[in-house]
Amino acid sequence: MLNNIGLPGILLIAVVVLVLFGRGKISSLMGEVGKGITSFKKGISEGKAELENAAAEEAHDVTPDAEKDKV
Repeated sequence: MLNNIGLPGILLIAVVVLVLFGRGKISSLMGEVGKGITSFKKGISEGKAELENAAAEEAHDVTPDAEKDKV
């Protein structure tokens, strides 16, 4: 169904949405979407850093005691 829309259909939908909601409402909505994306990316990077820190804390040295003294 969506394969047959084309550029004129998308433009028509955009104009109808603009008329219904107004320019101010759409710009504020897009601003909120941008903030949400930024927050999501920040959460992902913080979660990744947290997992890396937890893995680093769990890591332990497996070098035998006799080998540690040689260094």
